[in-house]
Amino acid sequence: MIEYTEHYFRGLDLWSLGVDEAFLNVSHHAPSERDHYLYALSEECDKCPFTKVQRILAERQQTAFKIDASRQLSFRIHDRDVGKYSYDNDTYLCQLNNVRLGEFGVYDFRIADDGSCALETAKQPVNVYLPFLTIALIAVAIAGLVRLVQYGLKRTRTAHSSHQPTANSSAVAEERTDGDDDKQEGFTASAAPPSVAPANVARKRLQSLDTLRGIAIMLMIFVNSGGGHYWWIEHATWNGLHVADLVFPWFLFIMGVCIPISLRGQLARNVSKRQIVSSITTRSISLFLIGLCLNSMNGPNMANLRIFGVLQRFGVAYFVVSLVHLFCHREQIASQHRFVRANVDIIRLVRQWIIVGLLVVIYLAVILLIPAPGCPRGYFGPGGKHLFNVYPNCTGGITGYIDRVLLGMSHLYQHPTARYVYDGQPFDPEGPFACLPTILQVFLGLQCGSTILSFTGHRQRLQRFAVWSVALGLVAGVLCGFSKNDGWLPVNKNLWSLSYVLATASLAYLLLLICYYTIDVKRVWNGYPFLYAGMNAILLYVGHTVAHKMLPWHWRIGTMNTHLMLTLEALWNTVLWNLIALHLFKRKRFYNL
Repeated sequence: MIEYTEHYFRGLDLWSLGVDEAFLNVSHHAPSERDHYLYALSEECDKCPFTKVQRILAERQQTAFKIDASRQLSFRIHDRDVGKYSYDNDTYLCQLNNVRLGEFGVYDFRIADDGSCALETAKQPVNVYLPFLTIALIAVAIAGLVRLVQYGLKRTRTAHSSHQPTANSSAVAEERTDGDDDKQEGFTASAAPPSVAPANVARKRLQSLDTLRGIAIMLMIFVNSGGGHYWWIEHATWNGLHVADLVFPWFLFIMGVCIPISLRGQLARNVSKRQIVSSITTRSISLFLIGLCLNSMNGPNMANLRIFGVLQRFGVAYFVVSLVHLFCHREQIASQHRFVRANVDIIRLVRQWIIVGLLVVIYLAVILLIPAPGCPRGYFGPGGKHLFNVYPNCTGGITGYIDRVLLGMSHLYQHPTARYVYDGQPFDPEGPFACLPTILQVFLGLQCGSTILSFTGHRQRLQRFAVWSVALGLVAGVLCGFSKNDGWLPVNKNLWSLSYVLATASLAYLLLLICYYTIDVKRVWNGYPFLYAGMNAILLYVGHTVAHKMLPWHWRIGTMNTHLMLTLEALWNTVLWNLIALHLFKRKRFYNL
């Protein structure tokens, strides 16, 4: 049920291996007069040369070393050192393609005297997905224990009440009923946000929005806690869409949904536009400054302080979209034509669509038509050894170049995943230039908020959510060619590509549709436990970032070199913050900017 392996195998210390690591034992079939060199290529590195991994000494018939086993690998053996990279025009002895290794496995790579090679499994790897079953059983056991404790407490209270004196039974019953009513009323108010407000406000508040926000923040905490160190949960190396790549755009989408709802409420209270602009500006600056402070957690060295980040992009996108909506929104549409009434949610935003569309056109014109110095026009790659090391200094194309010019290399994010896979330059996935497509991301959420305000019927809303989800998904698929690396505009979170914006917005519409249908329409789900977290999302984000290395949120027991232990730790941190959100929820304390 867990990723257990014996301590030693053939004298190799298996417990010294990290997550998704294996031992590769390279051996000569016969004594060799010259050293050999092993080169490897990961399936995650698109259009890359082989990279030198290990020198195989001639005087040693066997050389064992650790190697990453998370993705498929191809191996190539040279009888001479051809440099850091091995290209297709380099002669080699042998090559093995698309080899799948496994965690804690031991593999024999044999070089025959005729120059051929073969790979054999000496020790079977462990199953890295067994932890999911283990954690599921633990969750069921905990749930059963909680139910058992609740049942025992209920029996205890029942037995205690049955032993009360008969003469005072009516008074006691009356007192107990009153007390239980108070408790039940308090529970209802804290467990269901609409009950906190008056009935007319409760009907207007959509629990599905808070639930969707809660799903996003809980997923973000889980991912930022390591996500169990599964590659498909972590951010994609460059192109592609993994679980972690969904969280940030969903937050932006939800923020966009809330903008027209908040603005309508302020205008209904006769708040002046000047006050609203002041509030928007204050909130945007606050988000940017909080993000800047979080970037300084490892030391406030101004020489290499990262300027942009998640909250900074929130602040920029919120500022632009909110101001555009404030000064361009149209509450009343004069025409009563059937087409107008059917699309009033879009027609109200026509002028805003034009402005945001112009920003997108400018963005596309820059990335497609303007080349970065020394780079080809329309290059969207990670630089380094991508395209066989032709453009090593072109990480991010014109987007990366603009960010480096505006901020300087030292003020960018220094540890993007692509830097280690592709040997590229530092690159900031939340840099300033890609704020332009991020504005579209928020505006697509604003369009959703306009739909909610324009149509009160459940069927109308659900139909439009579905249409937007399908339409955005299809356009995203066309832009990326329904492929990972070979389309016009690949889905890329690092660059915040247009296809990425549309794909994640499509999934946000789909998830909102599911939440809205199950929570606000059919009421088969109350949104728990995500609802609590959605009511205090900014507090949880800042809190989990600050407490990233602190007890009791994070801990280390032993080597922590299995998916099981890392997943348990990430889940512990996520659940603990959810309990904090529940505590704040019951005390009716909500912290927002």
